[in-house]
Amino acid sequence: MDDRTRQPAPDFTTPALVFLFINMLWIFGVLWVQWGLDAVLLAGLVVNHLITRLERRLTRRG
Repeated sequence: MDDRTRQPAPDFTTPALVFLFINMLWIFGVLWVQWGLDAVLLAGLVVNHLITRLERRLTRRG
């Protein structure tokens, strides 16, 4: 296979982040309807904690 004719892969970062935002929006909406604002705040804190742990782990490795 000739590597010189290979095209670079497209950057799907922005569409992935938009899709993540849409999914988080409806998930938080369902949580709010079912269990109230306290459940949404708790879920947001958990997600924030997991993102922070992931960031620390990735920066420690890099």
